[in-house]
Amino acid sequence: MSSVSLPQEKLNALVNRLSVIEAEMVHNPDPEKYVALSQEYAELDPVVAQIRTLKAAESEYADLQEMLSDPETDADMRAMAQEEARALAEQLEVLGHEVRLLLLPKDAADQKNAMLEIRAGTGGDEAALFAGTLYRMYERYAANHGWTVELISASEGDVGGFKEIIAKISGKGVFAKLKFESGVHRVQRVPETESGGRIHTSAATVAVLPEAQEVDIEIRTEDLRIDTMRASGAGGQHVNTTDSAVRITHIPSGVVVVQAEKSQHQNRARGMEVLRTRLYDMERQKLADERAESRKGQVGSGDRSERIRTYNFPQGRVTDHRINLTLYKLEKVIVGEALDEVIDALITEDQAELLASLGDEA
Repeated sequence: MSSVSLPQEKLNALVNRLSVIEAEMVHNPDPEKYVALSQEYAELDPVVAQIRTLKAAESEYADLQEMLSDPETDADMRAMAQEEARALAEQLEVLGHEVRLLLLPKDAADQKNAMLEIRAGTGGDEAALFAGTLYRMYERYAANHGWTVELISASEGDVGGFKEIIAKISGKGVFAKLKFESGVHRVQRVPETESGGRIHTSAATVAVLPEAQEVDIEIRTEDLRIDTMRASGAGGQHVNTTDSAVRITHIPSGVVVVQAEKSQHQNRARGMEVLRTRLYDMERQKLADERAESRKGQVGSGDRSERIRTYNFPQGRVTDHRINLTLYKLEKVIVGEALDEVIDALITEDQAELLASLGDEA
């Protein structure tokens, strides 16, 4: 009902820390230090505000309990206090839960932009068309959130869609929202070319990687092999607009990035951006695996080998298999309108897992 199970020392330490930051921001003239303090203040202020709201509610609840335990309290005041105490007890449950969520360990990548990579899987032409459907879904979802989408590279399918498409999505909290989209997405629908009306099943893989800055990961020049080659054929129209492409190989990891733009400078810059992001994601995955090998079956494990979601067009439903969520809103999901209902449910489940794991540790 209250914050009894919350770490009181930690709550008090956070409140005190905010007071220290406020004082230092007033008296510290160093611009660099001020910027660092401002960032810490911005992160801590909403947490402390919620802690103070919780403590004020607890104090009010304690006053009501004192009134109820006083034999001198008349019947009318007692009835009123009992009603207020019941309402406040419910509020304390909510406030306590919200504070617990704010105290959860933060994913340092949550506020980063993201690289979205979609590749056609099993299903031939229909898989490429489905990859195109998924790309447009994320494009519209991004627009709904005020984010920007920048195409990095694309290899078009023979009858439409994409064999592979990579885009950068920029905006506030992009990775926090999209990080659970990584995995195998399956579609069940009747292809336009199917005269018999039979339902086909095909798949596409989605990878959402936090964009890496140069400060996030160091790439040594001696670890790179950069080859310039003539681009033709398989790359689709985006490759056919240039005579050359750059292939960058990161020798220690074996990661290869092929990039084709209209200028060699763009090729190299874009290729390094994609390479840095993939290496950063590999490091994140490695650390996550080291921290908890058993997380494979949990939401957000990053395991991209298993089917995570099915889009069934004949039945108009979308099912996320990780949390057994089914929505009969396929058309709204596929245009990005109802995708938040799935994503928010995944975030809530992940938070519940984190809260449970913290409880186990305690």
